[in-house]
Amino acid sequence: MEITPGIESMANNAAPYVGMSTTVSFNGKSGNISSGGAELLFNNKKKFDVMLPSSDKPWTIKNLLKWIKDNLLEERPELFIQKDSVRPGILVLVNDADWELLGALEYEVQPNDRIMFISTLHGG
Repeated sequence: MEITPGIESMANNAAPYVGMSTTVSFNGKSGNISSGGAELLFNNKKKFDVMLPSSDKPWTIKNLLKWIKDNLLEERPELFIQKDSVRPGILVLVNDADWELLGALEYEVQPNDRIMFISTLHGG
């Protein structure tokens, strides 16, 4: 799943953190690599362009995962999310960099970020 945020304009009295247009991808850029299966939880869709709503606090990966669970995940959330994070075996990349190098759950999502979730686990 890939997410790329852009900036939405703020109206008077709007929250200090504006909404962001974001692209979320599963299993690689536009599905160009072998499917790991995470997209099956999202109605077989591998890429989403979304507008994250305005918020009174910054959008972090942690907030984003909750939003994904509430708005994009179609079935079996336990296969994608464990507690407040992704399940072990799901690689998270932000602009092609490992999210662990950027602060993991606390990374603040920026406009035009690309966020990918790649399942490294396969059934047999």
